[in-house]
Amino acid sequence: MVSVSSSYVLRQPTTITRHLLSSTRHVCCIPHVPPHLPTPYKYQFLIVNLSIAGSGVTETEMEVNGGAVSDPETIRSQFLQLLRTRRNAQLPLTVEPAKPVVKPLFQDVTPPTFSEAMESCPKANIGNLKELLKEENLYLHTEAGDQGKLPVLILSTKGNNQEKRPAVVFLHSTHKCKEWLRPLLEAYASRGYVAIGVDSRYHGERASTLTTYRDALVSSWKNGDTMPFIFDTVWDLIKLADYLTGRDDIDPTKIGITGESLGGMHAWFAAFADTRYAVAAPIIGVQGFRWAIDNDKWQARVDSIKAVFEEARTDLGKNEIDKEVVEKVWDRIAPGLASQFDAPNTVPAIAPRPLLIVNGAEDPRCPLEGLEVPKTRAYKAYGEAHSDKFKLVAEPGIGHQMTPLMVKEASD
Repeated sequence: MVSVSSSYVLRQPTTITRHLLSSTRHVCCIPHVPPHLPTPYKYQFLIVNLSIAGSGVTETEMEVNGGAVSDPETIRSQFLQLLRTRRNAQLPLTVEPAKPVVKPLFQDVTPPTFSEAMESCPKANIGNLKELLKEENLYLHTEAGDQGKLPVLILSTKGNNQEKRPAVVFLHSTHKCKEWLRPLLEAYASRGYVAIGVDSRYHGERASTLTTYRDALVSSWKNGDTMPFIFDTVWDLIKLADYLTGRDDIDPTKIGITGESLGGMHAWFAAFADTRYAVAAPIIGVQGFRWAIDNDKWQARVDSIKAVFEEARTDLGKNEIDKEVVEKVWDRIAPGLASQFDAPNTVPAIAPRPLLIVNGAEDPRCPLEGLEVPKTRAYKAYGEAHSDKFKLVAEPGIGHQMTPLMVKEASD
């Protein structure tokens, strides 16, 4: 068994499957807000440094309209406001039948063929599982425009459709797609779950070329009219929750969410934004964006989507990418990501719902040091809520890689 540093484990085990069996219902209310956010500051916040009493660490916090933001509902409301500022025309949530994808589009230089971690996901011992699986392919229309069409893949076992089951939403990593998640979907479906995979923005069926996602990031930097890095997909996940909670075969109080890398970030922010996600287990996704800038540890994250930073470097007249370029890019393509909506504020806001964060101890994209403040604040938030449902696991010797241990931690 792999040992885990005690400084990164909080109390009792927290997993997707365990807590979908005994969770309470939460409802996300998206407030009506004007189409723009008039403010004397660019993104309605100022960055300030505050000390955490007794922790010996420094926390990046932010102020909104002159007051420190600490209340989860206030931060959540601010985030939902931000999502609305860059939306296309609103449409009623509609469902359109779709066909299975025969040739999934991967934007990797070398398309992936196998994932040991996903194949290791625990499954029920059912010899004819393929025959017992029911597959649904559909599109949810979450807003106007091409990217407002959310492709959804759902696997479950055939049976009584009137039986309400727990559900788990899975999010893929950068350049992949929902079809890549099939081993996980099949494993969870075999155990009685409704398993859901979606294509994030500019991926899978929402991409037309091998550079669609890269081009969208660059366009966001140039035009400032979209948020392709994390935030726009979170809007889709809120709409997905609208759909899932209305299905006859899903228990609306038992919907979990998980994902790998970019998908882990999507799971983290979706759980923060929408409390209908009753359990969250982001894998190699949670990180401190402001901490990385302040401590010169941003390089690995930047390298994963380098084209947009190179474009910004040129536009800003810089000879090389530096922390100023990094901060300006985040503020442009995901406003507040390195300040108001960074991990120190959004991770504790998930309390008291069960939250499992699983990272590699040597992951340069998600440095553990950058999670000290979020961890400290999460301890406090969960303690105040009299909940022991938070756990942070750092697998020793592992970088930015999802492992069988991580998959098992999330699924046990």
